[in-house]
Amino acid sequence: MIVGTAGHIDHGKTSLVRALTGVDTDRLKEEKARGISIDLGFAYLPAPDGSVLSFVDVPGHEKFVHNMLAGATGIDFVLLVVAADDGIMPQTREHLAIVDLLGIERGIVALTKADLASPERREAVIADIRQTLAATSLAGADIVAVSTVSGEGIDDLRQRLFAASNDIHARSAQGCFRLAIDRCFTLSGTGTIVTGTVLSGAVAVGDHVVVSPGGLAARVRSIHAQDRPAERGLAGQRCALNLAGDGVTKDAIARGEMVLDPALHKPTDRIDARFKLLPGESKSVTQWMPARLHHASADVGARIVLLGDAPIAPGGEAFVQLVLDQPIAAAAGDRFVLRDTTAQRTIGGGKFLDLRAPPRKRRTPERLAQLAAYAFADPQAALVALLERPPYYVDLTSFARDRALTEKDAASLVLRCEALTVVTPGGVVALSAARWLDLKRAVLTALEKFHAAHPDLPGLGLEPLRMQMLPRLPAPGFIAFLQGLTRAGEIALDGAWVRLKGHEVRLTPQDEGLWRRVVPLIGGDERFRPPRVRDIAGILDVKEPEVRRLLKLVGRMGKADEVAHDHFFLRATVAEMVEIIVDCAVQAADGQFTAAQFRDRVDNGRKVAIQILEFFDRHGVTLRRGDLRRINKHRLDLFRRSGEGEPSSIGRELRPVAHSDFKSERGRETALGGFDSLSLPPTSRRAG
Repeated sequence: MIVGTAGHIDHGKTSLVRALTGVDTDRLKEEKARGISIDLGFAYLPAPDGSVLSFVDVPGHEKFVHNMLAGATGIDFVLLVVAADDGIMPQTREHLAIVDLLGIERGIVALTKADLASPERREAVIADIRQTLAATSLAGADIVAVSTVSGEGIDDLRQRLFAASNDIHARSAQGCFRLAIDRCFTLSGTGTIVTGTVLSGAVAVGDHVVVSPGGLAARVRSIHAQDRPAERGLAGQRCALNLAGDGVTKDAIARGEMVLDPALHKPTDRIDARFKLLPGESKSVTQWMPARLHHASADVGARIVLLGDAPIAPGGEAFVQLVLDQPIAAAAGDRFVLRDTTAQRTIGGGKFLDLRAPPRKRRTPERLAQLAAYAFADPQAALVALLERPPYYVDLTSFARDRALTEKDAASLVLRCEALTVVTPGGVVALSAARWLDLKRAVLTALEKFHAAHPDLPGLGLEPLRMQMLPRLPAPGFIAFLQGLTRAGEIALDGAWVRLKGHEVRLTPQDEGLWRRVVPLIGGDERFRPPRVRDIAGILDVKEPEVRRLLKLVGRMGKADEVAHDHFFLRATVAEMVEIIVDCAVQAADGQFTAAQFRDRVDNGRKVAIQILEFFDRHGVTLRRGDLRRINKHRLDLFRRSGEGEPSSIGRELRPVAHSDFKSERGRETALGGFDSLSLPPTSRRAG
C-alpha cells in the first residue's frame, strides 16, 4: 500500500512519518535549514505480514503544491494531517480538494500536536474536521489523535495503517507498464536511477522501455520495489529502476516523464476530458482559459476549450478539450488537476477520456456522443458503446494503446464484445457483428445495382464504393474488409475496381465488331507506332468520340493502354516494350540506358519513344535521372503477360507499386494495384 500525506504547512506531516517509520523524509539542505518540506520525501514501513507500506510525504506550503501533486498520483491511502492547535487551514482544504479530484477514497485523519490542545479544543477541531470531510470522498474517515512528542496514538495509528493495508486489494498487474517519474539521480558505480509509482502493468529486469514523451530508449538493469531488491516491479508499488542505454543520463530524464512499455509511446498535446470546477471558485471557466495541468508527476501549461455552449459555473461539470503547451505521456482514464496560472489555487480537475482529440468538429452531437462512450471506465463498456455510435467503428490499436492494454487484453476484449476486426498495415479496426453484416450487404447491393446499370464496365471504383458505405471505414480498413470478402469468394478486386465474383465485362456486338477492325491498325508491324484516335476514326470512317470511348473501355478491360493522350497501344505491345527496356538495361554496362537506345530498338521516332518512356516513368517501371533510366525490378510484372519473368498479377492482388528511391529502393510500399493508364500509381495510405 502507498500512503500519501496531506495537510497544511507545519502541521507535522514529516514528524509523523518519522515517528511511524523512523525515517526523516526531509533530505534537502534547505529543508533542514527552514524546517519545512519543499520536495517529496519517501519512507517505508515493514508490516507484520511481510509486506511493506510506502509513504510519500508531500510539502504543505502553498508555493509547493505542484510538488505535492507530483507525489499524490498513484497513492492508495491518504493520511490527512490536521494540527489540533490550528485546526482546518487553507492548504488542508486545498489538499483535500486535490485528494477528491484524484479519486482517492480511502484514508484516515491524524489529529497531530494533540499534546498542545485541551480535550475541549480537540472535540471542537474533530467536529470541524467531520463537517469538512462530509462532502468529500473521505467522509466518515477515522480520526486518531496523535503526538510525536509524547507518543500518544502513534502505535494505534500504525496498527490502523496495517489493517487498512490488509483491506486494500493489490492492483492488477495486467496492462502495459507505466511508471510516473518523480526523481532521477545518479549513484556512483550504479548509474542512472529513476523512482516513481508504477501506475499499471509490470516491469522486469532486462526489459526494454521508453522514457516518454522524450522517446529515450532504455533497458532496465535492476529494480528496487518497495525499498527492496526485486526482479519485478508491479502496479501499486514504489519502484526505483536502474536504467541503461545510449543517452540515458540524469540530465536527459526529468520529473514529469514516464517510463513505459515501448508500445505505449504516443505522446499527446490535445486531450478531451471530463472536468469539474470546484464549488469554491469565484468565476466560471470560459473559452480558451489558461491553466496549469497536473497529471501524474507532469506540470504543463494548458488551455481549456469548452465543448458545451455555456461557461462552466462553480461546482459544474462538463466535457472540455485540453490543448497543452507541450506533449505528455498519459492514458485514458487518468485523473488530472488544474490550477490557475499564478499557481496560487486549485480550480478543478477530472478524468482524461480521449487522448486523440480532434482539433475540428469537436463540438458536434456525434463527437459528444463518442465522449459519453469514452467516459465508461470499463474498457468493454466503452468499446461496446463506441461501436454503436457514429462512425460505428473503432481503431482498436489506438484504443488499446491509450488504455494501456496489452495485445492479449485487446484480443480478449474483442471476444467479450463479440466484435469483428479487419487488419490493416497501420493497425486493427473493430466493428460490431451487426455493423459488419450490414456493411457486407451494402457492398453486395451496391455492386449489383452498378452492374445492372453499367454491364459494360469492369466494376465500381474502390473509393466511390467506400464513400457510399456506412460505416465509412478508413481507406486501408475498407480495402482489408473487401479483401476478406474476396477470400470468401463473394466479390473480386481488379486493381482499383470492385466487382461481384461472377461479373464479366463483355463488349456489345457493335463494340466487338468495331474492336476487331481497330486491332489490326494498332497491332502487327505498326504496333510500336500505332495511329492516334483521330487517325483511326478517319481510316475506319467512324466518329472520333466513338473510337475514343471504345479504346478507353478496352483500356479498363486490360486490353490496351493509353500511353499518351489519344495514343493507345495493345497491352501485349506494352508488355513487349517492357522486355525491350529490360534488355536495354541488361546490355548497358551500368544498367542505365538512354531514350535513344530504346528508340533504336522500337524504331518509332524520338517523340513517341519519349512518350512511351514517360508512361513507364509514371508507373514506376523505369526510374529516371537526367537523360538516363534504369528499370525498377519491383514493377516489371505490372504490364507483363502471365508466364514472363515473375508471375503476373496485374490488378489482382496487393503488390509493391509506389515509386522507389533511385539509389536506396526506399518507398516500396504495398498498395492496391490497377489504375487508369494515364494516372499516377496509387500510393498506400496507412491507418493512423
